Amino acid sequence: MTETSDSDGSNGGDRVDAAEVEHVAELARVRLEEGETEAFADQFAEILEYFEALDEVPDLEREEDLVNVMRADEIESGLTQAEALSNAAETEDGFFKGPKVS
Repeated sequence: MTETSDSDGSNGGDRVDAAEVEHVAELARVRLEEGETEAFADQFAEILEYFEALDEVPDLEREEDLVNVMRADEIESGLTQAEALSNAAETEDGFFKGPKVS
């Protein structure tokens, strides 16, 4: 990339030249029509400006080590098979019985 300056001396940003656009297009296996190279060069330059803006984002203090806020698992007694099946509409051989699914 080459850098350009506006007529007032201010930095106009990074400029992507046609050779770089053609190289990227070749790597991406994209055929460019005549005149598209300049349009893509301008678009690439805009994209690079966004990345430069990201570089200006200040670093933040790292958060302290995260702590698990979930309670520890505790083993508790559960339902017996008979208790679990007690409200079932239909059972078979000690299991819940439901409708057939085709």
